[in-house]
Amino acid sequence: MEELLQILNTTGFVSVTWGNVLMILAGAIFIFLAIVKGFEPLLLVPIGFGIVVGNIPGMLEQGLGVVSEGSVLNYLYFGVGTGIYPSLIFLGIGAMTDFSTLIANPKLILLGAAAQIGIFGTFIGALLIGFDVMEAASIGIIGGADGPTSIFLASKLAPHLLGPIALAAYSYMSLVPVIQPPIMRLLTTKKERLIRMKPARQVTQKERIFFPIIAFLVTSLIAPGGVVLLAMLFLGNLIKESGVTERLAVTARTSLIDIVTVLVGFTVGAKTTADVFLTPRSLGIFFLGALSFSIATASGVLFAKFMNLFVKDKINPLIGSAGVSAVPASARVSQVMGQRYDRTNYLLMHAMAPNVAGVVGSAVAAGVLLGILGS
Repeated sequence: MEELLQILNTTGFVSVTWGNVLMILAGAIFIFLAIVKGFEPLLLVPIGFGIVVGNIPGMLEQGLGVVSEGSVLNYLYFGVGTGIYPSLIFLGIGAMTDFSTLIANPKLILLGAAAQIGIFGTFIGALLIGFDVMEAASIGIIGGADGPTSIFLASKLAPHLLGPIALAAYSYMSLVPVIQPPIMRLLTTKKERLIRMKPARQVTQKERIFFPIIAFLVTSLIAPGGVVLLAMLFLGNLIKESGVTERLAVTARTSLIDIVTVLVGFTVGAKTTADVFLTPRSLGIFFLGALSFSIATASGVLFAKFMNLFVKDKINPLIGSAGVSAVPASARVSQVMGQRYDRTNYLLMHAMAPNVAGVVGSAVAAGVLLGILGS
């Protein structure tokens, strides 16, 4: 009987808490949303399963958790905590990104810049409710809807909040089709949603090759703190556009980014244990993240309306919401919303311009914050 009791005490049934149950249910909901609703399954499936794994009772006691020194999960999480995984993801993003629409219509970069207002607005809001400046900067980046950048900055400035920040950032990236449409409808009229934009001009191969080099030099000089992310992004784009490194480009945008995405999602989910997440500060991060993302979406839409006061060729303000850097999810939302009102209006390629500008903008914003606060 004593031996049976000893065996029973080693199981998770004995030490299970309501927090474990709630977090396991949360992980199951993530998996449900990915499989049944189709919300960014490449992100939500590994994150949801990671949450389930990380909240199995008894893991920490047996030294198997993410925070357990020397455990397998601890080693896998190393790439998150040091910023290695985000850098590799940016390499893959660069290798799959087409900047031609942005090159053809450079004024649309302003929409990507406008969406970064959400980052700095939430930074101020986080300071006002009691987070210190390092924490507030890391929380604000969630507004860019850029998981890798959020992880990168939090790992440098607020590593103790890395789990909740990463989970919030990836959650809002996945929920773009749910969060953005109501804001877009609220801030636009039917007439504005029906605006048809002129097709973009053809961009030459030479322009495509020069763009990542020039863009890297300009952005890294503006924000040296973001040089790693910017270098990987534009290197990935250069190997895609050069025409002589196709094997590298294919590997970066397929196998490499897929492997790293699985590792990031799973380990971030596994780090989100009940004792870490079910606290007022962590729940506050989720609230601020939602606020930040909403402000960023609204800022892009409103700035597009503002630009229409001065430009001859009108901009459909629906593409302003794509200024957040959830690529290509937010650009697809612009396309879907536009076709609800005119099935022959194709906004996707136009929306990709502010979308990729948002990727660059969030990296620059992170570099600015890191340069100011990380020194």
